[in-house]
Amino acid sequence: MRPQTESASTATMTFPSSQKKKSFSTTPKTEQMEIDHFRSIPWVSKHLSQPHLIINQSDTRRPKPGHGDTLISQTLNSQDAISAYITIIQPPPPGSELITEILSFLTLGPQLNGWPGVCHGGIVMTILDEVQGQLFTQNKRQKRMKDIPLMTAYLNTKFSKPVRTPCTIMVRARITKVEGRKHWTEAAILVEDEKTGEETELARCESLFVMLKSNL
Repeated sequence: MRPQTESASTATMTFPSSQKKKSFSTTPKTEQMEIDHFRSIPWVSKHLSQPHLIINQSDTRRPKPGHGDTLISQTLNSQDAISAYITIIQPPPPGSELITEILSFLTLGPQLNGWPGVCHGGIVMTILDEVQGQLFTQNKRQKRMKDIPLMTAYLNTKFSKPVRTPCTIMVRARITKVEGRKHWTEAAILVEDEKTGEETELARCESLFVMLKSNL
């Protein structure tokens, strides 16, 4: 999150010069443009090439009546904020009640920064919260869950490493337990390590979402 005020001698942070050289293409707007954007990134493309996947432009990229979803669909939908965002699911076997795990990919830009070259911690938490919400959206799309709103009750977050910008991240989210209206979930943000090719975890959270008794 945004640091407390410090002297220049202690607040200075330096980052690899390669971080300054990366740039974005024109912000994708349509579902196909966003999918094509991620297919052009080799480590993401490997995830998208698995058989039988359902790949969607994330539902919150489209504004809803009454100014719903404007944070993701408008405020953060720009070349230098979140320039692309998709969600993929592997349909569960017949007879399964819920889709319990999804992957989302987001490309992040410098307008999300706290420190120079580092995504603000509050935005990191927003992304984790947002993608966990997609678990319920995907289940509603597949008619596996009633179309009743859920809201975040808590979001316990651990930051392991900075989310540097610009970058493309993967967010893995899953439902861990359901009791009545309560849905416990967890999510993690990962990126590809450019040196090793391995996926490195940057942040994770455990959360509780509660289904509303009545619609807002």
